[in-house]
Amino acid sequence: MTTEIATLNSDNFAEMAKAMGMSVDMAKDTKAKSSTLPRLRIWNQPVMGQVEVKGKQKNMEVVPAGMYRLQMPDGSFIYGETARIRVFVQRFMYKRYDADAKNYVKTLMAEDLNGDLKDNTGGLNCGKPAGYIQDFQALPDDMKALIKQIKRVRVLLGEVELVNAVDEEGNEVASVVHPFIWEIDNKDAFKTMGQPFTMLAKQKRLPVQHHIEVATEERSLPTGASFFLPTATVDFENQIDLTDTDQTTFSDFIEWINNYNDYIVNAWNDKRTQSEEKEIVDDFIDIEVEDEA
Repeated sequence: MTTEIATLNSDNFAEMAKAMGMSVDMAKDTKAKSSTLPRLRIWNQPVMGQVEVKGKQKNMEVVPAGMYRLQMPDGSFIYGETARIRVFVQRFMYKRYDADAKNYVKTLMAEDLNGDLKDNTGGLNCGKPAGYIQDFQALPDDMKALIKQIKRVRVLLGEVELVNAVDEEGNEVASVVHPFIWEIDNKDAFKTMGQPFTMLAKQKRLPVQHHIEVATEERSLPTGASFFLPTATVDFENQIDLTDTDQTTFSDFIEWINNYNDYIVNAWNDKRTQSEEKEIVDDFIDIEVEDEA
């Protein structure tokens, strides 16, 4: 199992910033970031439900589009107009949806995307070639199509409180702080949610010491449809004192990442072993055919 620092220490900014995944955002600033966790995302479609109107049931919008949605481990959903997040750990990964297999190809979670990352198909980077691609247009069409499917992902793990929270039927629910994981793969959202970490790094603050208030803004598509992107504001006015409970929570998130990465490595090893065994069988068949000839 991978061993990582799992002790909160706000007096050692450099060490903790690296452990919390801020190094990539700090680097950018110098040039001009297993149990099931509830999954946070922006929900772009309205949620429809049955509402009684003048004694008749009608299908109406009960949760508007552009809300933050938290998918709980039991499959239920909670929605909020905005959210207050407290990030304990940030990591990065690649992912790609495989339409044929109907599942996601995912890599290890790392502190940055500077190196090659093993994925769960036995490859690297979900199929993206290693290093910087100098001439994208010179690549074969199938490789260009594959690369366009691969997304950079900013992974945030922490605690979230949904504001004006409702369930999937539009009923109000109590305000509760939940652990969460948020895989941010939209290109614009990836950049937007990196800005708070750059700002925190400038002030030598750790993300766990401040809440980030997130809302959404609507963007239009040429088709006339729309989607929503996050906005983020760091609450620098109030600094959160770290507690023993925070230490336990931080350690739990690090352990969750370690378990996830162990799963990816095991899947990578299994796929590589299967590939090597197939090559041996193919070579053996070729030899047999040559002998018979």
